[in-house]
Amino acid sequence: MKRRGAAIGTFDGVHRGHKSVLKTLTDLCSLKGLEPVAITFDRHPLAHIDPSRMPPSLTLLPKKKELLNRNGVMPVVYQFNEDLRCLTAEQWMLKIRDELEVDLLVIGYDNTFGCDGINLSLNDYRNLGKKLGIEVVEAPELKGISSSAIRKAIRAGHVDKAAEMADRLPSVSGIVVPGNKLGRSLGFPTANLQAEEGIAIPGNGVYAAQAVLPAGERFPAMVNIGTRPTVRRGMDTVIEAHIIGWQGDLYGKKIKLRFITRLRDEIRFDSIEDLKRQLEEDRQNTLKKKL
Repeated sequence: MKRRGAAIGTFDGVHRGHKSVLKTLTDLCSLKGLEPVAITFDRHPLAHIDPSRMPPSLTLLPKKKELLNRNGVMPVVYQFNEDLRCLTAEQWMLKIRDELEVDLLVIGYDNTFGCDGINLSLNDYRNLGKKLGIEVVEAPELKGISSSAIRKAIRAGHVDKAAEMADRLPSVSGIVVPGNKLGRSLGFPTANLQAEEGIAIPGNGVYAAQAVLPAGERFPAMVNIGTRPTVRRGMDTVIEAHIIGWQGDLYGKKIKLRFITRLRDEIRFDSIEDLKRQLEEDRQNTLKKKL
């Protein structure tokens, strides 16, 4: 088997900070004749350690693996369980040396691993590496970019800021489910999305987006996330997309919404006519946005 270079992490979102680590890894592996791999987990560690603190995901595992491959590294997925949680940093390094034949380990500026990792410095990791025959290299720092910062931006509705940090548009996929057909009665039929469980959802508001349909067709879409205060039917939050230029039946089919920018707050209008006028303005503003 070819010897390997590795990086370890959750890689949620595979954002620009992660890409800096992966670029350092692939460049060094190319120089040293190593195969680059990204060691990640089947779920966020907090899903095992403390589910109440687990953050929403920026990317679910299949998408994460696709993005890692796209960045030139092979994903290696470990099941995060109690045995893995209890490994020290030294035990981790022994594991990847012996199981994956890792000679090189690239870590991010704030990256830690191992149950004792919170108390370890870069020099501690380097000293462990010297002891075990693994070269440890730190990737350049990209300040302000992290999975938690991207989640915060998405939650606040700042999807354009999130896109800048992630280097791709935030997206939500899910199955189209029946709604109450209020949009159709207003002349703006909508696809109501039942989002994939655990994914980060933008905060309430109206967004310009792109809808990706099952066969890969792409259409501009204006998306409302919230409780629809003018025509409220209960307090449940809904995700509904008016897909501009599309006609057809999407019930039971999976679509993706890629968020470009937030157009406005979700507000209550005094009349249905006022709402319709605003929806037309939203449609025109959406059509002005270019990917």
